Amino acid sequence: MTPVFLGEAESAALVDDDLALAAAREAFLATATGATFPVVIGHSSEPRNRFTLKSGSAGDLVGVKVGSFWPGNADLPRHSSTIVLLDPATGRLRAVVEAAAANAYRTAAADALAVQALSREDSRTLTVIGTGHQALHEVRAVRRVRPIDRVLVVGRRADAAREFAAAVTARLGLPADAVDARTGVTSADVLVTATTAREPLFDAAWVRPGTHVSAMGADGPGKQELPVALHDRASLFCDLPDQSNAIGEFQHTPVVPVALGAVLAGDAAGRTSDDDVTVFDSSGFALQDLTLAAALLRRSSGEPR
Repeated sequence: MTPVFLGEAESAALVDDDLALAAAREAFLATATGATFPVVIGHSSEPRNRFTLKSGSAGDLVGVKVGSFWPGNADLPRHSSTIVLLDPATGRLRAVVEAAAANAYRTAAADALAVQALSREDSRTLTVIGTGHQALHEVRAVRRVRPIDRVLVVGRRADAAREFAAAVTARLGLPADAVDARTGVTSADVLVTATTAREPLFDAAWVRPGTHVSAMGADGPGKQELPVALHDRASLFCDLPDQSNAIGEFQHTPVVPVALGAVLAGDAAGRTSDDDVTVFDSSGFALQDLTLAAALLRRSSGEPR
């Protein structure tokens, strides 16, 4: 078997929200029978150049994803994502897929699944804390699964929040305003955090009954976006419980979150009332990357878009 190579430009042209959402659902359901392994975190000879390696297997998918962050890149993106698929029968190389752009769709698709499963169906106000590249993908993904008609943006810098709000309106056609953290949190039906924070971004008391919170940023030791006090009054969910407790949002307190895959499969309860506060922690896992790579390869070989 000749290995297949799918470059960044091609995977970026092939990916869309439908493909990413279907691949994400497949990955979360596969957590019941598939395998994932501890995340490896490393760096180059220059310590600020970091990478993570996530690996796993499910059915005929076996492989790893290497996600890298080279902050000094000037003419190239700082983030990169490379997925390596192995032949499950022989262990030989099956495919290499560059997927930096597709990775943003993959992450946002996990958020969309969580919002679809855990938020109130009448959720209309979305608050996003964070103004980076990933944040716009989160807005787009959430509005596909809930009737969002208002976006509030919270940023560390007021000018960045205003610019991001303008981009949301220009690119997605949604009314959007930059607000302070308290206003954003108290107004939210759905609250998404997409930052690299290492301390809580808001006060737990600001979260209203009925709110759903998706914490998308904590994926390494020391990272934290949510106040620990919120855990005591919320129903807690995540992608992988052991990983969430090790490097995700729930590394900061001993809790036992429910796997979102179990909710999607009907094996665990999600939201039980309109007054529930629900929290989903996404630290990302390899099966998301393997199913995404497989879907991109199928589409590249001629599967209808």
